[in-house]
Amino acid sequence: MLDVVVPAFNEAERLPATLLLLRAALANLGVPCRVTVVDNASTDGTAEVVSTVLPGTVPVRLLWCGERGKGFAVRIGVLASDARYVGFCDADLATAPDNLGQVLSLLVEGADAVVGSRAHPESVVEERHSLLRRWGAVAFRSAVRQVVRGVGETQCGFKFFRNDVARRAFAPLRCGGFAFDVEVLGRVERAGARLVEIPVNWVDVPGSRFSPVRHGWQSFVDVAKIRWRLRRTDAAILPVPVVAIPVAPDVTSGAATVGLRP
Repeated sequence: MLDVVVPAFNEAERLPATLLLLRAALANLGVPCRVTVVDNASTDGTAEVVSTVLPGTVPVRLLWCGERGKGFAVRIGVLASDARYVGFCDADLATAPDNLGQVLSLLVEGADAVVGSRAHPESVVEERHSLLRRWGAVAFRSAVRQVVRGVGETQCGFKFFRNDVARRAFAPLRCGGFAFDVEVLGRVERAGARLVEIPVNWVDVPGSRFSPVRHGWQSFVDVAKIRWRLRRTDAAILPVPVVAIPVAPDVTSGAATVGLRP
């Protein structure tokens, strides 16, 4: 029913606790779920940690992505998923997984994508970023509005989609860096998909891979490239179809149908 992709680059230390909390949250949903860890060419024991996870109600599988970049790692996991709904969260679990129930409910009710946002007025954010990074985030959001207009923030690592919508966004993905979310959401938005932005509980976990000095300028360059790329492909993007699909029978044993974009 739900597949959660976790991109991991040298996350051997954090993964045991992350997998424990994430699997517990998914088990509480009461539907079949899976965690897919994508090892992004790690040089530590990330793969060994995942390979030795004990069996449980929520299985964990390991995939390999040799091309460095968070976006490329998430793409591998998404395109390998056969679940009805698929999404991703960060290996540091900065966004608490307690919102997964709300995510699943919104997707079942007809949302095409559910986007966690620290900019949501109901979000609880514990931030320890430097002044430089906070000002950089403001400038970045301003640049992103030229590409994605339907959500207030694109960079929170907590996004979930109907499988077919995810495939249409990730299959042609070209940006593998930290701005990959912008390209994904830009493609989803241009296809006419219904995006729902939700509040999150987010904590600034030490050890972030993002460096304002090393990655900041590249993210702005990537957004400019994404904007140019999507302008060229706008005419070729077909809208997400809306059809009636069968769902589980209701309590009266009648065949139920729901208008969704399957």
